[in-house]
Amino acid sequence: MTFTFRPGPATRPRPTRATARTRRTALAVVMTATLLDLVDLTVVTVALPTIRTGLGVPDGTLPWIAGGYALAFAVVLVPGARLGGVHGRRRVFLLGVGAFTVASAAGGLAPDAGTLVAARVAQGAAAALMVPQVPHLVDMLSPVAGRRRATAVFGTVIGLGALAGPVVGALLLESDLFGLGWRALFLVDVPVGVACLLPVRWCVVERRDPLADAPDWPGTAVVAAGVLLILYPLGRGPGAGWPVWVPLSIAAGTGLVALFLRRERSRSRSGSGPLVVPPLFAVRGYAVGIGIELVHGVLGGLYLLAWCFHLQVGLGWSPLRAALCMLLFGAAVAVAAGLSCDVLFPRYGRAVLQAGALTQLTGALLYGWQTRALGTDIQIWQILPALLLLGTGMGLTVAPLPTLLLTEVPPEHRHAAAGLGTTMYQLGTALGICLVPSAFLRLLDTGHPVPAAFSHTLRWLACLLLGVLALTCALPRGPGQRRAGGPLTGAAAGDTAPAR
Repeated sequence: MTFTFRPGPATRPRPTRATARTRRTALAVVMTATLLDLVDLTVVTVALPTIRTGLGVPDGTLPWIAGGYALAFAVVLVPGARLGGVHGRRRVFLLGVGAFTVASAAGGLAPDAGTLVAARVAQGAAAALMVPQVPHLVDMLSPVAGRRRATAVFGTVIGLGALAGPVVGALLLESDLFGLGWRALFLVDVPVGVACLLPVRWCVVERRDPLADAPDWPGTAVVAAGVLLILYPLGRGPGAGWPVWVPLSIAAGTGLVALFLRRERSRSRSGSGPLVVPPLFAVRGYAVGIGIELVHGVLGGLYLLAWCFHLQVGLGWSPLRAALCMLLFGAAVAVAAGLSCDVLFPRYGRAVLQAGALTQLTGALLYGWQTRALGTDIQIWQILPALLLLGTGMGLTVAPLPTLLLTEVPPEHRHAAAGLGTTMYQLGTALGICLVPSAFLRLLDTGHPVPAAFSHTLRWLACLLLGVLALTCALPRGPGQRRAGGPLTGAAAGDTAPAR
């Protein structure tokens, strides 16, 4: 997850040296709140088979327990960031933490699948209010001399949070805390959220950005409705036999998205602060880059959810064993990401992303062959090479993409461009999760064994990775290299309001 921000003027002076302990406490609390989002984004993945059995969740509803969070986060992220600039970073952060805590309690107490999905959507929206404020608060709370260190710690927290989600979920399931079962995954957030509220209220000064654009809630509602009308039938269609309302819903959703883009062009021309800066799509490298972000989000959402069912339902592994297997995959992603950003990408540019896509493709094909050949007798040491290939390839591809994405984007638009990249990745994740019924669960319902269904899913992954490989050929070759006429210039750049 990548955040780009421009510090704004504080409405009150920064804390002095006398409040260094207060700053450290508040900084720890802010980073803990970030962990809440990162862990909750992935914590349910390992628990979905258990939730499916415990609540009797239909296959068409199941993806929304995970995908609803990602979709709400993606849609509210940009308006949430603007809301902080207009009304104050601390205030909106506290609003997000409070709403997240209430939504977590609702999820833990949910009596049925519908309530749980609603709670997850509320969690995602609350996280989208909370998370964009965090980089600004870290900047406020860090003395100038220690800002680099605080940023490094923040990056480490993000990495650990992404890795820890499945393991935390598995440990809570295995321990059956207070006999709560899967409900503990949500209820454990409540005391943590409450503990975050008071220190931030007392320790953090308020900051607003007087140049910030107000959130465009009508535009947000239009794009949210459009995306929902597209994604919902993809999840429900396989179980319902693809009735006629499915293509009608997708067509209506596509129309609403087109209406949203038309609205954004109009707001861009009038200088009203569009959610999406339309001229960015004229920058070829950027347009291709967010396409790769979208497809990689689909890959992650589809693969992780189907993989979790394969390990637990197909192979009979415990949640903890499955989570530790996921941890190996995540560790490979983390190591390759660091190597890619620090060593390989500065030297080889887009070739690193192409090598990453080829490595992932090799891993997917190898894993698919092993699944077909070994069936339910497969052991973790046998799939380890495929996992390392998949994880290494993902790290090589995803980590440098935000940097390459902005290569041809002029400085005044980079904030908006980076925010849209994050949004597209989250939308892709929601889309990938909604494709699980078509790519995986549908085959189980028709009598196919789990290994065969998962092998089918890996073929979907291979096709998507071929698409990623093709898209990388249209990217800039490396940092600092621009195509002639690529950047926004002249009227195109002047038509847009300054990015906030």
